Amino acid sequence: MTTPTPSTPSRPPDQADGALFEAVATEHATIYGYGVVSAHSLPERNYLVSEAMAEHRKRREEALVMLAERSVEAPLPAAGYQLPIDVDTPVDAAKLAVRMEDDAAAAWRAVVEQATDQQDRAFAVTTLTQCAVMAARWRRVLGANPVTVAFPGGNEES
Repeated sequence: MTTPTPSTPSRPPDQADGALFEAVATEHATIYGYGVVSAHSLPERNYLVSEAMAEHRKRREEALVMLAERSVEAPLPAAGYQLPIDVDTPVDAAKLAVRMEDDAAAAWRAVVEQATDQQDRAFAVTTLTQCAVMAARWRRVLGANPVTVAFPGGNEES
């Protein structure tokens, strides 16, 4: 007797639901990535890693509720993720954190752009802002200048 394996939910066809689905998938990946950031960060950065992880977990859980309220099957977290950069040092860890915050901002910006409901848009604007602030905090760790970008979540030039 074989046990049926659950099917992986696919992106819903509705644009607003699809953007929220993708944002949740990005949150899953970001939470995973912060485990790697944590393993390679200096102890004095633990507070920042903890704050970021807590923010992303809270955001993911709230977005999962939003999908459930629409009867939309949420994306499942993967067992592992391919990181966009190799992480071997505290500097690499901070660079990964910036990249993940920028990626999350892009996902939430898509939710803002596709939302048809004011509450969804407000939630997405708040989360986009939180990602931008956290990215700025990590850029400050790296000594980057400027620490902010003109249009978080986008690729527009300032």
